[in-house]
Amino acid sequence: MYTGILPIVPSANKLPVPESGVRVAALGGGHGLAASLSALRLVTGNVTAIVTVADDGGSSGRLREELGVLPPGDLRMALSALCDDTDWGRTWRDVMQHRFTSREGVAGSLDNHALGNLLIVTLWELLGDPVAGLRWAGALLGARGEVLPMASVPLTIEGTVRHNGGGQLIRGQSHLAKAGELADVRLLPEDAPACVEAVEAIHNADWVVLGPGSWYTSVLPHLLLPEMRDALCTTKARRLLTMNLDINDLEATGMNAADHLHVISRYAPGFSVDVVLADPGSIGDAGEFRRAAAMIGAEVVFGKVGSSGGNAVHDPLRLAAAYRDIFGER
Repeated sequence: MYTGILPIVPSANKLPVPESGVRVAALGGGHGLAASLSALRLVTGNVTAIVTVADDGGSSGRLREELGVLPPGDLRMALSALCDDTDWGRTWRDVMQHRFTSREGVAGSLDNHALGNLLIVTLWELLGDPVAGLRWAGALLGARGEVLPMASVPLTIEGTVRHNGGGQLIRGQSHLAKAGELADVRLLPEDAPACVEAVEAIHNADWVVLGPGSWYTSVLPHLLLPEMRDALCTTKARRLLTMNLDINDLEATGMNAADHLHVISRYAPGFSVDVVLADPGSIGDAGEFRRAAAMIGAEVVFGKVGSSGGNAVHDPLRLAAAYRDIFGER
């Protein structure tokens, strides 16, 4: 695995470059996983990102539909979050994230495609192996860690949206993410195989970090895939659940922080957690939250991990400091 150097941080806050350290498997998808990876790369050089593959919208959805491949978007974001802090790494990060925009009045075939998605799919087609393709992409970026898909086939997520005392079945991550209050969430195919290397990474980790991210479509899917859930329940690694800063987003309409933990226990009753990390500003009733955490075996650690700008965005340095304290004290 390639090991580069630290990502961009203010010069006054430069941290020593972690060439190795605690072995972490970080699970999630999209912006939430990118946030945890941006912090974890400051703490350890042994990070494996395990990424959801149920996206069916935008560039990823088009490539998935047209080529029958895993949706590459969340994998691309994870690679970019782990990129090396050199001119080479930063340039390739920007290349991976670049999106094409057709000129006005033209509906171009490349419109809104991310270059990184096309590059990843190209490597998959040339090598015939998703894991090998991601490793080559990671080497190109100088990624400080490895990125793996959670499953070896594309997944579909569906659930029931509650409204007016009834419910409506909604299929597809892009639709569920903005549908409202969800219930009966499940993955299809139900017996989809987990990525072998991802299962191995969970068993070989010292810590497994789950979240932050969209609770039903980025965090929960790892516990819905049978082989992944079994690995998470049986690994000897300690388990850390990172809470969202925006507790009541569209996907979690009507839920408070404690409800998020009840979702975990309801869908994966055999899964226990050692530590739940939460920003106190996002938790309403701390007592209720601690009781919900205790139901999944977890200690609650409160820490100011949000950015100072007022947006619901994790600050990489603050989150890294919280992770370092948790890993070091337990």
